[in-house]
Amino acid sequence: MSQRASFVTSSIGRKVIMAATGLILFGFVIAHLVGNLQVYQGPERLNAYGEALRHYMALLWIARLTLLVAVGLHIWSAWSLTQDNRRARAVRYERWEPQASTYASRTMRWSGVILALFVVYHLLHFTIGSAHPDFIRGDVYHNFVVGFQNPVVSAFYIVAMICLGFHLWHGAWSMLQTFGVAHPVLDKARYALAAAITTAIVLGNISMPVAVLLGLIRDERPPHAAAPAVAGGVR
Repeated sequence: MSQRASFVTSSIGRKVIMAATGLILFGFVIAHLVGNLQVYQGPERLNAYGEALRHYMALLWIARLTLLVAVGLHIWSAWSLTQDNRRARAVRYERWEPQASTYASRTMRWSGVILALFVVYHLLHFTIGSAHPDFIRGDVYHNFVVGFQNPVVSAFYIVAMICLGFHLWHGAWSMLQTFGVAHPVLDKARYALAAAITTAIVLGNISMPVAVLLGLIRDERPPHAAAPAVAGGVR
């Protein structure tokens, strides 16, 4: 038990925890995108997806709790490693100029904070509905379209997705390095893979609010066509 505790509190152990939880969150982001992209197939398809999730409520709550634990451990490991780095350098640079770090790596803390605030708003907006102007429980498509018809909301979503892109890009290649995929021969491929996946995720997510604002995605159903009042929104 003491050996496990010492590993968890060690620098290497916390890096492994951050990489492992990052992998879980990375998988969730991809699954979330794939699910939401069904909005392009119309209201029936997206609402059927939401209804399918509600049929497996026990598994859904297990997934939610797993994500909650992963987020908590990810934030803790990142914060504690940052504190260690600060303590290791008691005297600050007189003039600091980045040499090998990227913009994404230097803004990880800020992008993480923005994403945390976005997740809270996203849940209030699309899942709970308290921040939504016309939330109809069970009608995921309606909530999606009406929610993104507000330019301010869509703009905030787009900014959050850009932050997500920076966070994922640095996190993806850093995660691969932690798991041992680090070699001069593999570095270019690692960077390219992280950039390609991140770009696809960001463009996919941004395309949806943009499509709503441009009228490419709209709800043309009459009011009585709304789904029955059951729990659930965009996941």
